[in-house]
Amino acid sequence: MKKRTPRTVASLRLTEKARQLIESKRPDEALRTLERSLNMDPRNGRNYYYLAEAWMIKGNTMQATEFNRMAGVYLNHDAVWMHKVQMQKERIENIQR
Repeated sequence: MKKRTPRTVASLRLTEKARQLIESKRPDEALRTLERSLNMDPRNGRNYYYLAEAWMIKGNTMQATEFNRMAGVYLNHDAVWMHKVQMQKERIENIQR
């Protein structure tokens, strides 16, 4: 587990805020929040997962696919998150059909 610096902690807080915005179907606000979070910690794989979620809500499966791929790169050490990433990938593929 990587060391949690103040920037990492701040990034995770923004990620959680974005998750709540996504649940509230506010993808534009979530995207802005996730971009701020990425600037603080570009290795926060959860950001990429939620970026994919926001882009799915907006109907942009190309962006969703790319961010899902990036989530897999940064979350590959975490089995629980990798399961979520795989399930997300399948949802994206179903939308594209």
